[in-house]
Amino acid sequence: MKTIDRAIECAPHEQTDEATVARVQQSLPDAGVLLRMSEIFGALGDPTRLRLLLALCRQPLCVHDLSQILGVTESAVSHQLRTLKMLRLVTARRAGKRVYYSLDDAHVHRLMDEGLKHALER
Repeated sequence: MKTIDRAIECAPHEQTDEATVARVQQSLPDAGVLLRMSEIFGALGDPTRLRLLLALCRQPLCVHDLSQILGVTESAVSHQLRTLKMLRLVTARRAGKRVYYSLDDAHVHRLMDEGLKHALER
């Protein structure tokens, strides 16, 4: 995705740059993708889910360990994991009687890393 390095101010009543408008409109994702992005960012708006995802950035964990780390009930962790699994932010792997959760892929890890870096800049 290309970005502009500096802000360009538009004067009031300036003529629209039709080519630019058309190019940017065509580059935007369709409504389905925007809805999915909105759901993902909505899920990231919950501090408990963020802490859960950040814990999973460190290593795969089971529900019991996550509940101890987050200081919430196993039921609350399971509820949050269900939401995150539906959004394909986390995945589960069974090891004997335990189920270990981890981030779904490198994209989720990068999203968490970049969000944390941006929050720490302030």
